[in-house]
Amino acid sequence: MKYRFGYYDGICNTVQMAACPLLGSNQVGYEPTCYARNIEVRSALIFQMATLIIDIIALFMTVIMIFHIRSKYTAIGRKEMVLFFYLYFLMTVLDFITISGIIPISSVVYPYFVAGYLGLTSAMCWCLMLNGFIGFQWAEDGTAASLWTFRLSSLLIFGVMYFVSIATFKNIGALSKAHPIGLFIVYFIFNPFCLLVYVVLQIILVVNTLDEYWPLGNICFALVFFIIGQVIQLFLSNKICEGIKHYVDGVFFGTICTLLSVMMVYKYWDSITKEDLEFSVGGKGNVWEVKELLHEDDEFAPYAGQAANTIGHAGVSFANTGSVYGAQGYPQQQQQQY
Repeated sequence: MKYRFGYYDGICNTVQMAACPLLGSNQVGYEPTCYARNIEVRSALIFQMATLIIDIIALFMTVIMIFHIRSKYTAIGRKEMVLFFYLYFLMTVLDFITISGIIPISSVVYPYFVAGYLGLTSAMCWCLMLNGFIGFQWAEDGTAASLWTFRLSSLLIFGVMYFVSIATFKNIGALSKAHPIGLFIVYFIFNPFCLLVYVVLQIILVVNTLDEYWPLGNICFALVFFIIGQVIQLFLSNKICEGIKHYVDGVFFGTICTLLSVMMVYKYWDSITKEDLEFSVGGKGNVWEVKELLHEDDEFAPYAGQAANTIGHAGVSFANTGSVYGAQGYPQQQQQQY
């Protein structure tokens, strides 16, 4: 079936999406031509089992990335970037709930969970785009102005997408599930646009600011993984499903590519942000240990003796090098008694 602008029929006949059963002119909605096998657990059907495993892995990896971001106390844009990963975590949870069949499609609350998933997806893309501007110092990162700009604008985007989704599913106003053009524009045009803006901004930032260009490899990998995931889902899902005997479909590979893309975004951010060790919390100081005594004829023996005397009297390892300067012809420096 051909793809048409503003319609989900061609897309939903290729790949299983959470919104597909809620769209279309009939009560059943759209169904994919080929989809992954279901399994029965205690008389309950579980859909997309392989994809659910990837979602669990994604949740585990997101917790690790959030922990590492929060531990970089002085990194630029730390609080703004961690908001993006919080949104990705919540989106993955809703993805797990909506595609697994935990909430049946026939349930009255199913459309609201799908709308929440779509709203979080758009808010996540918007938040990532705003993170692209942090490096240009449009506002002081970590301040109330910056953080509340992120929070309120992301909440606004979530609310708009949530309303558009519910209005489309319920045929409210000019929005119709038979012709979901509003949902289509936000999901397939607005979201990719935000991601594209982020990538372009990071390329400009690296080229104009950093001395090394190797962080561009991380952001390019993130873009490549995302594109591959979308191509597999939208164009190759049926072929993969039929070739692997319905064990997995395009949703499985799309979820993997999305996770890899998010991980590369984290890797890129980590590579361009350096923590100021002077203000780091929980760091251990350097511990110097003498492994063996120096021989009397060693040219560094005078330094060792002076350092030992200093440690014995004051408990501090500042070596007295005034005599050395004098031996080299420099004026003697008077020692200060502490």
